[in-house]
Amino acid sequence: MIRMLGLTALLALALAACEAKESKEARKQGAVSTGYAVLPLPPPPVVPGDGPLALTRLDFAQLPGWSDDDPAGAVKAFHLSCARMAKRASAATLGPEGRYGRVIDWWPACAALGEPDAYDQLAARTFFETWFQPYLVSAEGKSEGLFTGYYETEVEGAFQRGGDYQWPLYRKPSDLGDGPYHDRGAIEDGALAGRGLELVWLNDPVDAFDLHIQGSGVVSFPDGSKRRIGFAASNARPFVGIGRLMLDRGHIGPSEASAQGVRAWLEANPEAGRELMRENPRYIFFRWIEGETGGPIGAQGVPLTPGRSLAVDPSYLAYGVPLFLESSYSTGQPLRRLMIAQDTGGAIKGPVRGDLYWGTGAAALEIAGGMKQKGRYYLFLPRTLTVAAK
Repeated sequence: MIRMLGLTALLALALAACEAKESKEARKQGAVSTGYAVLPLPPPPVVPGDGPLALTRLDFAQLPGWSDDDPAGAVKAFHLSCARMAKRASAATLGPEGRYGRVIDWWPACAALGEPDAYDQLAARTFFETWFQPYLVSAEGKSEGLFTGYYETEVEGAFQRGGDYQWPLYRKPSDLGDGPYHDRGAIEDGALAGRGLELVWLNDPVDAFDLHIQGSGVVSFPDGSKRRIGFAASNARPFVGIGRLMLDRGHIGPSEASAQGVRAWLEANPEAGRELMRENPRYIFFRWIEGETGGPIGAQGVPLTPGRSLAVDPSYLAYGVPLFLESSYSTGQPLRRLMIAQDTGGAIKGPVRGDLYWGTGAAALEIAGGMKQKGRYYLFLPRTLTVAAK
């Protein structure tokens, strides 16, 4: 678990450090300085009526399954997001075009949070009901979207190439720009060879490909040691899901269209499988995740919390925002829980789209691997914000 100052103290330090720098800029943006903190005047509407998302204001009693969830785990995840927000300027905006307010608009709720370990189910529910207003999210008249699951894979690796360890994971190249870079096929054919970019060598090409899909993992070495590896950059190529290709070509049937089913086919058909994997041009570069993080690091820059961190499309949503999910497990059992938007992914595109992080290893894969469910989510925004919603 990550070690940090109490959140209230961290917020105070952030405010004190920013105060002199921001007071002039804050006045320009319609805020006033109190001498210790910058307090906002009533902010403008967050989501205009003609925006890409439509928000329908609801009461907590209207959220299906809200009273059954134990959001204490979400409190811990939100605490990490608040600590991340506290490092940003108070006038910084959240989400595309600042649609979710400014950082300072979220600070009162974050400051009231206190220590997350003190929360039980009732206290956690009371906290979110006190500080937030729920909104049903929809786009073009549709509130239903797709929700999948992901996990942190465990793989075997070595620092030197040799024996079974023949498949490299690369660190970020120095010449990687913002535009499209070498695709997967070119890199596997040696486009980066001889540059000393190999971070680690794996003993299984399917494991290497799986890490590119999941974005992070734990590498076990022959001496018994382990290190966490995470996303550093991508080649900016589009993501192509090979599961869909396998379905379309009859390699697997609908009942096998899961992470486990895809892997089983790839392992049973190694040569054809390698060619198929090359049809996904997107390629991920990695870095070692050092220190005691408690989990892989998401796109927001915080450790992910199993069962409570959600990957979203940042073109529509903001990191750190709580969302109540109404969906189901692959078994059909209802899945209704509070999540925090803390990550993204190459396949996570669209206004109502989410990917749930389930943790590390085989148990997490069992839940995440077959998840491809319809659902909707309800956005939680601070009650102090003015929101143009129905």
